[in-house]
Amino acid sequence: MAEQRRLEDILQQMTLDEKIAQLQQLAAPFYEEAGDEGLITGPMESLGITEDTVKNTGSVLGIAGAEKVISVQQAHMANNRHGIPLLFMADIVHGFKTIFPIPLAMGCSWDLELAERSAEIAAKEAAVSGLHVTFAPMADLVRDPRWGRVMESTGEDPHLNALFARAMVRGFQGKDLKNDTDRVASCVKHFAAYGLSEAGREYNTVDLSERQLREYYLPAYKAAIDEGAEMVMTSFNTVEGIPASGNVKLMRDLLRGEWGFDGVVISDWAAIRELIAHGVAEDDREAALKAIQAGVDIDMMTSAYVLELAGLVEDGLVDESLIDEAVLRILRLKDKLGLFENPLRGADPEAEREVVYCKEHLDAAKELAVKSSVLLKNEGVLPLKRGQRIALIGPFAQSGDILGNWSWTGSQETADRLGTAMEALSSGSGLVVAEGCGIHDITERQLEEAVKAAGEADIIVLALGEASEMSGEAASRTNIKLPEAQLGLVRSMKQLGKPMVAVLFNGRPLDLHGIYEEADAVLEAWFPGSAGGAAIADLLYGVANPSGRLTMSFPITVGQIPVYYNCFNTGRPKPTEDTKEKYVSQYLDSPNAPLFPFGFGLSYTDFSYGELALSSTSLKAGQTLQAKVRVSNDGSMAGTETVQLYLRDVSGEVVRPLKELKDFRQVTLAPGESTEVAFEITEAQLRYHHSDLSFKSDAGKFELHIGGNSRDTLQAEFRLEQ
Repeated sequence: MAEQRRLEDILQQMTLDEKIAQLQQLAAPFYEEAGDEGLITGPMESLGITEDTVKNTGSVLGIAGAEKVISVQQAHMANNRHGIPLLFMADIVHGFKTIFPIPLAMGCSWDLELAERSAEIAAKEAAVSGLHVTFAPMADLVRDPRWGRVMESTGEDPHLNALFARAMVRGFQGKDLKNDTDRVASCVKHFAAYGLSEAGREYNTVDLSERQLREYYLPAYKAAIDEGAEMVMTSFNTVEGIPASGNVKLMRDLLRGEWGFDGVVISDWAAIRELIAHGVAEDDREAALKAIQAGVDIDMMTSAYVLELAGLVEDGLVDESLIDEAVLRILRLKDKLGLFENPLRGADPEAEREVVYCKEHLDAAKELAVKSSVLLKNEGVLPLKRGQRIALIGPFAQSGDILGNWSWTGSQETADRLGTAMEALSSGSGLVVAEGCGIHDITERQLEEAVKAAGEADIIVLALGEASEMSGEAASRTNIKLPEAQLGLVRSMKQLGKPMVAVLFNGRPLDLHGIYEEADAVLEAWFPGSAGGAAIADLLYGVANPSGRLTMSFPITVGQIPVYYNCFNTGRPKPTEDTKEKYVSQYLDSPNAPLFPFGFGLSYTDFSYGELALSSTSLKAGQTLQAKVRVSNDGSMAGTETVQLYLRDVSGEVVRPLKELKDFRQVTLAPGESTEVAFEITEAQLRYHHSDLSFKSDAGKFELHIGGNSRDTLQAEFRLEQ
C-alpha cells in the first residue's frame, strides 16, 4: 500500500503534459546517444514532437547494450523532475545474443522445460544488457503458412500454444522482477487473433465469430496472462470489424473486465495512427480518442496521444482519469522492476561481456536445436556413417543465415556453420563442400562445382531453404515452395543417381514439391539458431536421434491452405483419401489431408504401441478416467517418443473438431525397452464454448485417440454421464 501511495503521489504532482508523455514510446533514433542501430519494425515518420516530450517520454524501443542504456537512462534521469525512469523494451523473441531456434521450431520440441530455460537465458542476456521488457511470447494461433509470422508462433494447436506461452512467461519473468534483475517483464502479443490474417497477408483483415475467437484464438493469450505476463500488445488486425487498438469490447470489456488484467497495454508499431487507414478514425485526434477509451496505455511510435490527448481532455471528450489510470499502470510496472530504486537495474557492461553468448547458453541453444528438428523422411540413408564420403551442397552449406527473423541482436558471423560442424564429425573421410546455388539464383560455375563435388561422394547432403528475411513480419508469400534455383539444383543432383539428403532451413511449413519426392531423406531444421550447425551435424551423423514433432501441418499444395488437424467433419465428409465418390467434401486434384500432419516426426529407431486400455467406458463429473498404452522401442538406437492424447466429442451442441490435443508425454527408451504411458481424463477437458458462449461439457459419446501423431492413433470410446 505504501508503494501504491508513493506512485499516486508522483502522479498527483505531474502536469497533464507530463502524464501524456509517459504514454509515449519512441524508438532508438530519437536518442542521440544510442545512434540509429535500434530495431525498426515500421515506417519512421516525423512525429512533430518537442524536445520536452522526448525528455519526459515513458519508454524506449530498440536500444540494447549496457553502455548505451546506462547513457540514455542517466541523461533522462538528469532531466526528469519527478525522477521517473525510462522503460527499455525490445523484441527478444527467441534469444538475445545467444539465438535459440525460432518459436515454431521450439514448439516442435514439445519440451516445455527447455523452452522455459531458453526464455530464462534470453532474459538474463537482455537484462544485463539493459533491457526491462521483451515483446514476447507471441501467442497467436496460426494455420496459414503463407503468413510470414508463423515462425514466431508455436503452432496450430490452442492447448499446446497455451502451455508454451506459460512456459515462456515463467522463463522471462521468474517470480520476483524487483529482486531478480536477471529477468525481464514479458508482453504477450498480438491481442487478438492476428494469426488469422486473411489469405496469410500481413496486417490484413480478420473476421471470425466470437465463439471461434474464444474457443481457439484466445486460450494461449489467457494462459500467458494467468501466468502473470505484465503487458499485452494489441494486434494490427480488426476483430469484429474494429481494429484491436480501438476495440473497447476486446480491450476494456474482455481483457480488463472479464479477465481482470490490470497490466500495461501497448499498441504495436504505429497501430493507433493506423485506425485512420482502417477507416474508423478521421485523424489523429479521433484515433487517440478511440485508443484511450479502449484502454491502450502506450502509443508506440506515433504522436497521436502526445499531440491530441490534452485537447481531448480540455474539450471534455476524455476524462483525465483515463490518462491517470494508464500512467499509474506504467508507474506500477516500473516499480515492479525496481527502477525507482535502481534506474540502471541489471545493466552492467562488465557482466555483459561474461554472460552474453557464453558456453553454457550456447549449449542450451544447441540442445533445443537438436530437439526442435523434425525428420520428415528417411529411406535408410540417415544417420550418415563416419566412413562415407559426403558432398555437402547448397546455399546453407556454410551459411550463418540460420538465426531466422527476430534475431536482431544475434550474429550471423559467429553462428555455427553446418559444413564446419560436419567436418569435425566426418573423421577425415573427405567431406567436400560446394555452394551449388544461391537462395534465388544459380550460375553455370556453381552447378559445375556441385556436380564435381557430388561425383566424388557416396552421398549428397543438400542444405536448402529460405533466407531469414523470407519469413517473419512483412514476409507473406503466395508461393511457399523453395525458389526455383534450389529446386533446379535438386533436379541436377538427382540425375547423378546417388543417395540424397535434404536439410531445410526455413521459417514456415513449405510446399515440398521438388524436394520430398526427389530426396531419400528430409530433415526439417527450421532456423535453428546460433548453435544450429553443430546441432544439425549431430543429427545427421547420429550423435543425436531426431525427436521433433510438427506443431504445424505441412500442406501438399498451397491450394489446401488453411489445412490443420483439428478441423470439422462437414456434412459430406470424404470417406477415405482414395475415394472415387464425387459429391463429398474434397478436391479433384489433391487429397484433403496434409503431406505431414500435426504431431508428425520420424526417428532413427522404431516405436510401437500396444493395446489401448481404458479404466472405464463411462466418466462422470468429479471422477477421472485412465487411459493406458504400452510404448516400446523396437529399434537399435535410444530415442524419444512424444505420446499424444486426442479427444473427440462425437455429438456436441455445436460442431466439434475431429480431434483435439488434450495431453502428451515424452518418453525416452533404450533399444528393446518399453514403458506404460498413462493419461487421466477429466470432465473439465471435455468442456467447450457453446453457441451462447457458455463453457461446459455435454453428456454423450467421446472418442479417445493415442498415438505418435494426430493421424496415426489407437482409438477407444467412452461416455460422459451427467
